[in-house]
Amino acid sequence: MGDREAELTVPQTQLEEIASKISDLNKWREIFSFRGLEISNTTHQRGQGSAGDGPPGEPAGPPPPQPPAAIPRPLLGPADAGGRPISLEMAVGLRRLLFGNASHPFSCEWAQAHFRFRQPCSDLAYALEAEKGGTRAILMAVQAHVIKYLLFARGTEHTHLERLCRVSGPEQGQALAAALADTLWAAGGGGRAVVCLLAPAAHLVLSGDYRADGITERLQLFEFSEKAAAQEFIFNHITCFKGEGSHGVILFLYSLLFSRTLERVRDDLGCSETLLEFSFGSITCTQAMLSLLLTGRASPHELDGGQEPGPGGGHSEARRQRAPVGYLRWDRAPAARQVRAGAVCHALRTPQLPVWLCGICGRHGVLFGTDSRLLSDWRRERLFQLYFYSGQREQARTARLTVDTHSHPWEEGQGEDLSTPGKRRPSLEMAIRTKWAGATVSWDGTDPFF
Repeated sequence: MGDREAELTVPQTQLEEIASKISDLNKWREIFSFRGLEISNTTHQRGQGSAGDGPPGEPAGPPPPQPPAAIPRPLLGPADAGGRPISLEMAVGLRRLLFGNASHPFSCEWAQAHFRFRQPCSDLAYALEAEKGGTRAILMAVQAHVIKYLLFARGTEHTHLERLCRVSGPEQGQALAAALADTLWAAGGGGRAVVCLLAPAAHLVLSGDYRADGITERLQLFEFSEKAAAQEFIFNHITCFKGEGSHGVILFLYSLLFSRTLERVRDDLGCSETLLEFSFGSITCTQAMLSLLLTGRASPHELDGGQEPGPGGGHSEARRQRAPVGYLRWDRAPAARQVRAGAVCHALRTPQLPVWLCGICGRHGVLFGTDSRLLSDWRRERLFQLYFYSGQREQARTARLTVDTHSHPWEEGQGEDLSTPGKRRPSLEMAIRTKWAGATVSWDGTDPFF
């Protein structure tokens, strides 16, 4: 009987040990899931933990016994790289510029948003994913700068769409770093850029009506007087903007405001404007926010075709300069407001390079061409191709459009009848016509979707 009991005791002990490990593993998974850092079942089945990879086939043990942080260590700012912590005055200033008061935090949608690329070396390897909601405008504005870098900033003999499809994972990080640095540098007036990362713990002693959000209070500011240095710093910490749980979009937005300086943003806005607004339960970008992303100035009127006169009755020098990335806008407003719906200043309708952020009926996407001389040689504007990316996950490949600016409008009828939905042209085509009036647009076999 003694031998029989010993035989039964060994398996029972092993079962208890396995049950204990499963319990510990579930406890850690609950903690990581709560923090937004859940680890996939595949990773555990392969024996790959965060501390190192075990031999294939061996069961994975629980994570190492260290307390979980709100954000994994690779997503935190460097502890020894200089930087200065945010002050309560700065935090209050940020909130008031964004929302008009210090008590309103970002929504979960904004807190979760980060810069996530599509699969490398695929049809959309260059493309950022943008969920529906208020963050899409920011993601698509950065997308325009990513395309500008990949097509025109890198040394290359030819620029074509296929080149965008061959982008690798490391090249995606390089393009994102360049796009963020370009935008921050423009906001800093070409003389400075500020990059915001997260410290492990909050710096602030809260008071007044300021409401903590777990992000703003941990900001660490790093200032650069050279664009190349800022770009290198961003690339070295690119996970802080594109990693899951990094709050990358908010960090970029804060970096943008500090690069411009809070005082200059307040001057740009005037006394009654904010950078974000509430629309149908979502937080969306105002025209001033789009202006800051595209021109480096947060003026509510910077994008408008009806520009305010500068000193002496003329337009300001900044408004006459062509922007690196353009902007086209269209909205199906009533006929009395239709001129206003497509009004954008000339410097943005005709940028330096053929890349445009498009604001169409409240949605945002990117329109671009691969010919760098398209907007500098009128002969190239007779018949040409443009490409469009909407940011939507449903889009599987880049849409190609052929634009003919010397077509015969009488062959299509007398124009768009806004009172008859069946005769309406796709909104993207109407946005293109705000740049090339009367042009015909072919979707080259693709069903119009924007």
